[in-house]
Order: sequence, then structure tokens, then C-alpha cells
Amino acid sequence: MKMPFTTEQFLDVFKNYNTAIWPTQLVFYIFAIATIFLCLKKNQYSDRIISFVLSFLWLWMGIVYHLLFFTAINKAAFVFGGVFILEGLLFFYFGVIKQKISFGFQTWVSGITGAALLSYALVVYPILGYLQGHIYPSAPTFGLPCPTTIYTFGLLLWTTRKNPLAIVIIPILWAAVGFSAALSLGIKEDIGLLVSVVVFLLIILFRFKGHHPTAGENVLAIKH
Repeated sequence: MKMPFTTEQFLDVFKNYNTAIWPTQLVFYIFAIATIFLCLKKNQYSDRIISFVLSFLWLWMGIVYHLLFFTAINKAAFVFGGVFILEGLLFFYFGVIKQKISFGFQTWVSGITGAALLSYALVVYPILGYLQGHIYPSAPTFGLPCPTTIYTFGLLLWTTRKNPLAIVIIPILWAAVGFSAALSLGIKEDIGLLVSVVVFLLIILFRFKGHHPTAGENVLAIKH
């Protein structure tokens, strides 16, 4: 894929973004840790809070990152911004208003895989970026599209009942777009995007192939 900007320009967008919003990145990590805690220690408000955090993060990426920063070097970011805003609204509608998304960790393959993706997004991703020479502030931080999409897949693998199809389409499409772009730009830590969407789809396929989990197992299924 031929990019309309250079790697240096791309990293400069991260620099400008990270400098402008500091220390909001730390708040996003608090949000992420809180969602994990709420999956492990459920209460009557857990599902709504987790969905709200996901909604907020996707709205933030659409409005702040794409529309306010990324458009400076790529006009396609206006489209990306609109799509991310839509995903944020979908999480808010289905998760907060309609309460059709339920989260919770259980020790089935989806639970273990989800934990691995969450760990990658929050811990491994920035370490790999640092080793690749992507030093803060010129580095993608949590709250930006690629690590946050991986985090989203991780939480979706922790859902405990059928999910609306609408909420998974945009993360899957972005994983394809983001990975192909990152490959061209040498952002190797974004290989995790490809891995996350592949394992996510494989688990869905496994479910559709007719696996019927026993009581207590956690599966990801999609409701049309």
C-alpha cells in the first residue's frame, strides 16, 4: 500500500498528539485496568461501565486523533474519524442503553486469548515499539487506534453472551486497514493487529462450527 505520507510525518502526528493531550494517556490506562477489574469482579453496573469506556475510547479516537490530528497528513482520516465515531455510538447504544453486551472472564480458550490480547495492547505493544525505536512522544500510545483495537478484541473475547454483529465489523475492518498501513510504514508492533483479528475470527468460526460449551465456559458468539 502506497502511503500519502512518510513514516516521519506519521510519527510526528503521534508526537503532536501525545504532547497535546498529556497526561490523558495515563487516564486511559486507568480506564483499561478498571474494565479488566470489572470483568473479573462483576457487579450490576459492570457491563454498562465497560461498554461506556469502549464507547468513549472509540469516540475519542474518531474525534480527537483522526479529525484533529491525523487529517493534517491524510484526508482519508475524515472518513476514518466518521467510522470510529459510529463504532463509539454503537458501543453506547448496544452496551449502555440496550444492555446487550455482557462481559466476564472465564477459563475457556476465548478467556485466555482475550487476556493475552489485553496484555499485548497494554504492556507488550509499547515495549515492542520502544525496541523498534518508537520512543515517546513519537510513538502510538494506548488510546490510539491500533493498540486500542487490539484491546477491544481482547474485551470482546471476554463477552459472555451473543453480541450484536454491528459492533465487531468496524474493528475487523480497521485491523485490516491498520495492519496493511503499518506494514508499509514499518510499525512492526502492529503485527498484533493481524494476530488479534485472526484469532478473534477463528474463535467465532469455532463457535459456528457447532462447539457447544459446557456450563461455565466462556464463548464468543455473534447475534445477527
